[in-house]
Amino acid sequence: MRNEPGNAHISQRTELIDYSDGEEVLEAYVSIPNGTTGKSAAVLLAHEWSGLNEGMRRVANRIAGIGYVCFAMDVYGKGVRGDQAGDNSHLMMPLIRDRRLLRQRLLAGLRAAVQHPSVDPSRIAALGYCFGGLCALDLARAVPPELRSVVTFHAALSPSGIHPQEPIKASILMLHGWEDPFAPPDDVLAIARELTEAEADWQLHCYGHAMHAFTFAGINLPDRGLAYNANADRRSWNAMRAFLAETLE
Repeated sequence: MRNEPGNAHISQRTELIDYSDGEEVLEAYVSIPNGTTGKSAAVLLAHEWSGLNEGMRRVANRIAGIGYVCFAMDVYGKGVRGDQAGDNSHLMMPLIRDRRLLRQRLLAGLRAAVQHPSVDPSRIAALGYCFGGLCALDLARAVPPELRSVVTFHAALSPSGIHPQEPIKASILMLHGWEDPFAPPDDVLAIARELTEAEADWQLHCYGHAMHAFTFAGINLPDRGLAYNANADRRSWNAMRAFLAETLE
């Protein structure tokens, strides 16, 4: 994923933090805007299916570059990383099949973020790409009191299957490519119904002619439903910035 548009304009300092979910050791990458004093609004970043690799670290730095502490969490385990250009189903699918375990990992990441000395626990958003978008939605479904808002980019939209669903308190923005074969129109209608029934404050931005992974510069596999789209990339980033400003400031 590239650093444009909306290139970072604030330099950052970064750190790695170990945290745990039971006996599983996880490792977060934290990017903090230079000059941050006290506690600041934070974005909890959920990684895509390859794990907390260099691409997600660049996203974390980019988010810090617009003024938010970014806590990039890890749901696979410390040192467990996939191939950014390959098939990572073996890492993702066990958590897709066990959404209670996934929720547990996500809540562990949120607890670790809340304890960070630079994070204001009353101003936290979650954000994710692809599998990470599904993670961000699942965190909203868990209804943690600290979570104000959620943003997803070309997310998987499948329901968690965890019932009953409490009313969802976080505001939700979904940024979606209309021609995404991994989240077809039926899935879009289903999540609209789900979030409405859960009393969530939700919005959906659909980008025409955009496929899955439309923010990933350089990808061009339209036969597999994967393609970069510059207009959707720019517009979705700007929509995310406006939404975070509204919900976190």
